[in-house]
Amino acid sequence: MSKSIQKRVDDLPTRNLTIFSLNALDKIVPGKWDNLVGWDNTIKTISQESDPAILDLVSRRAIALYDDKSQGYQTALWLYDTIDSTGSALGTAALGNKIGEKIPLLGFLNKLTPKAEKAQTIDLSLKLVVEVVAFCKINGIPGDSLGDFVRSLSDYGGESLMRMSALVCFDGLIPLGPNFIQTVSSRLSDLSPKELEKNSQYKNIEQEIPGDSSDGKLSFIGESFDSVKGWMGDFVSSNDLTPQKVSHGLQGFIDFSEDRLDYLAAFLDMSTDYYRHTGVQTLARRLIERSLAEI
Repeated sequence: MSKSIQKRVDDLPTRNLTIFSLNALDKIVPGKWDNLVGWDNTIKTISQESDPAILDLVSRRAIALYDDKSQGYQTALWLYDTIDSTGSALGTAALGNKIGEKIPLLGFLNKLTPKAEKAQTIDLSLKLVVEVVAFCKINGIPGDSLGDFVRSLSDYGGESLMRMSALVCFDGLIPLGPNFIQTVSSRLSDLSPKELEKNSQYKNIEQEIPGDSSDGKLSFIGESFDSVKGWMGDFVSSNDLTPQKVSHGLQGFIDFSEDRLDYLAAFLDMSTDYYRHTGVQTLARRLIERSLAEI
């Protein structure tokens, strides 16, 4: 990794389209997300310590853990980065000067290409697989430990819950509709290994997906989604989520037509990097919590 973990946390933004989107979502679902940025600030907030000596010990231990390549932290962060890396620079380039204004989405329709249902299915499924594998890397357990991951979802909160919430809402409900769980399940069952191999996101993270072949990796992708279907369904129903409820929450800063939710999904995909942003926060939290326990 080219940047240190402390630099990555220090460089997290406090005001961009990703932050606007997650803040809007945080009002709809119980994420209780705090956009925690800055390495020293993150350590103080998580540790609830004020003693400079202890804060320094935690910082040095966390940095050492991250830098130790025998641990899985760098791979986890690479996965969070990579799954977001195929997005467009539209958000930072074309929209950079519009932060704080209400963005008229209609003006960008000619730059947006909504994903086909199959492509959206693969996108959502691969993001979920990244969540599974990164969880395993961070916790030092085998990458195919689906049972451990599913059990951990009941303890998800803060930035980790916001990441899963955004996955359900931005990559599920908005582009695929209220029946997205059934849609994804059906599409995955019809997907062939050769079709999967053509997907650029899959190619980028293929090496980290459990399985000895494309067929085995596709099976793991399907098993991952199947294992989380129940949690996703409960999450949607318990929060009374619909595509319209989620999209209404975004209308504070995006102006769009309700009958163009596929374009809204494309816009969010191109202009936000919620996996990378919250992934850095999750990793920092886990490093700091482990360091506190070890010093």
